[in-house]
Amino acid sequence: MRHGSIPGARGRVRPLTLLGDPVLREPCREVTDFGPGLAGLVEDMFATMYAARGVGLAANQVGESLRVFVYDCPDDEDVRHLGHVVNPRLVEADGVVVRGPEGCLSLPGLEAGTERYDHAVVEGFTMTGEPITVHGTGFFARCLQHECDHLEGKVYADRVGGWRKRRLMRQVTRASWHRVGLPT
Repeated sequence: MRHGSIPGARGRVRPLTLLGDPVLREPCREVTDFGPGLAGLVEDMFATMYAARGVGLAANQVGESLRVFVYDCPDDEDVRHLGHVVNPRLVEADGVVVRGPEGCLSLPGLEAGTERYDHAVVEGFTMTGEPITVHGTGFFARCLQHECDHLEGKVYADRVGGWRKRRLMRQVTRASWHRVGLPT
């Protein structure tokens, strides 16, 4: 992606990986090649995220077991945060714990109250290998924690407990996409 270009404008929409696919449950591999293939993946991830009307997307959600995520997400004050992180590390998650509605493109149509910290800091690299640090508060902090979880082989349902988890798992079992996949 060139500086100043619209993310995803040249990318292709890839099929989403849905809960039940083993790639969502395995920790992703570190990126070692910061070449054109990585830039193409980032473009495709933006295109896929926008087509699915998401605010964040991890590489394993398009079947690539690599430590990369993209985001176009507002915070609680509607400030838009747009970018990507390669080989991210969640270095801070603190502040007040807030239970809020959370969904996932890999569990389409479902959401559950999920507890997350209201502040998060992620360190990593751009697709060209430049170091970056991303700070998030509110909804954007939730997004950063959610995408980092994906790269560790976790989905938000893993953070839901008690009756909320039982209800969510019943919804997953009943979901038609769980049996036949999501059309793209």
